[in-house]
Amino acid sequence: MRCRVLRLGMALYAFEAEATAFVGENGQTAARLEGDYDILLTNRLILQPTAEANFYGKNDSERGVGSGLANTELGLRLRYEIVREFAPYIGISWSRSYGNTADMLRDEGEDVEEARFVAGIRMWF
Repeated sequence: MRCRVLRLGMALYAFEAEATAFVGENGQTAARLEGDYDILLTNRLILQPTAEANFYGKNDSERGVGSGLANTELGLRLRYEIVREFAPYIGISWSRSYGNTADMLRDEGEDVEEARFVAGIRMWF
């Protein structure tokens, strides 16, 4: 049985926050905290900083995650809202792994930090 609990909402000053908890079949637990904020440069051009942190209750070598704070990700996206429901964006994302998760990555010859350029389209209806 898998269980997922989600809490989503707007905090002060239009800061969007999301907290998610997971419980797995074998007693595995995880939590994710996410937040972002829209900075209006113009009515259509928006800069959006984002942050995410993932926590795990115990080591899971099959999934390559360790207990405690496993990883964080910081990002910055610039989007242009052609219409509110359709907005292309570009940005950069930086992620880092910590503790046992970082040790598992190093053992596999992987990097514990990485930066990526991102591009896409934000759509909703």
